[in-house]
Amino acid sequence: MDTTVLDVDTSRDRIVDLTADVRAFCRARGDGLVNVFAPHATAGIAVIETGARSDDDLVDTLERLLPRDDRYRHAHGSPGHGADHVLPAIVAPTVVLPVQDGEPLLGIWQSVVFVDLNRDNPQRHVRLSFVAG
Repeated sequence: MDTTVLDVDTSRDRIVDLTADVRAFCRARGDGLVNVFAPHATAGIAVIETGARSDDDLVDTLERLLPRDDRYRHAHGSPGHGADHVLPAIVAPTVVLPVQDGEPLLGIWQSVVFVDLNRDNPQRHVRLSFVAG
C-alpha cells in the first residue's frame, strides 16, 4: 500500500479543499482505490461541491446541528468542544474513492474536503493511501 500524509492548517478555514492534493497523489498510480483518512477525534472528510458556497452551507448546518454550548458531557477544551467530538459521527473520518488511470473518479462538481469545527487544534494531518486494483 502506498501512503502519504498531508499537513492541513485549519486556523482560517473550517473546510479545507484537498482535491488537488488527492489528484496529485493519485497521478501515475493507475487503477485502484484512494482512501482519505483524518486521524483525529474531531474532524471528518466529505465529498461536496465547493466554490458555490456549499462549503459555507455545510459549516452553517453543522453549527446548527452541533451548537457550541454546555450541553455536552465531554467538557474539556474551549466552550462547546464536546460538539467537536460528535462531528465524526456526522461527517465520517474517511472517504474511499475509485481511481482510474491515476485520476480519482469524482463528479464534475465534487471536491474532497477536510471538515474541522474544532478551534483548539489548527494543525492537522490527513493520510492518503492508495491500493492498486
